Amino acid sequence: MQTGFAYTKFADRLASIAELSASDLDLLAKMPFSIRHFASHENIWRKGDQASCCCLLLQGYLCWKDADNVGGQITSIYVAGDVPDIQMLKWPRAEANLSTLGPAVVAFVPHAFFHEVASVSPNLSRALSLLSLADAASLRNWIINLGSRDSLTRVAYLICEIALRLRAVGQARDYRFPSPFTQSDLAAACGISAVHANRIIQELRRKRLLHWQSKMITIVDWRALVHLAGFNPDYLHLREPKPSELELLKPAAPEEAAASAQH
Repeated sequence: MQTGFAYTKFADRLASIAELSASDLDLLAKMPFSIRHFASHENIWRKGDQASCCCLLLQGYLCWKDADNVGGQITSIYVAGDVPDIQMLKWPRAEANLSTLGPAVVAFVPHAFFHEVASVSPNLSRALSLLSLADAASLRNWIINLGSRDSLTRVAYLICEIALRLRAVGQARDYRFPSPFTQSDLAAACGISAVHANRIIQELRRKRLLHWQSKMITIVDWRALVHLAGFNPDYLHLREPKPSELELLKPAAPEEAAASAQH
């Protein structure tokens, strides 16, 4: 793996939520890190672990899991460029299990580096704060997803979120991306059974909203999926998307929505 890969992923993620200068990027380029490869469903942190570094996800997906729940309820999912334990800069103790959802590559970056760049660059200090705020906002939305949406909408909303977050860091440009889930993972993320998760996937296929083959998801009708989910990405704190992206995020017209529902 190229030495600059970790820097590039992190720079892409921060640039998706804040404006960075050339000097800010120079600071990020000096980021020290060590890279580790993890197998599927392997713990990176366990509840109670103390840490002096953060995990920058380079490839794959990570999630926080409730360590006290027999079913391992998933409470958040992270994509490349994310730092899922950013909150541990303030409280360096894991409150749950941070696990992989499949094979993953992670760069471990010392807490000291984040504190140092935040102290010398207002832009990076703001970007790191926004990263933490976006994480908190996503958690609030996750609670809403579990408590206020039906199972079909929960799954659709989660897929919309992951697709947009991937696109923000230069991935899933054709709305095609590796699936973060097994059916059991999807069930644990959406508070449903694995059998019900399979039925939801089949329903989304029947509506011709997406293809889910093997380990790859392709969103066939992004706008209709957004409409079905009632997806609003404001909570992600992403910088203003391109006009073409804004158009795709508009709710479908009533006649379009009705046609989609009939498929």
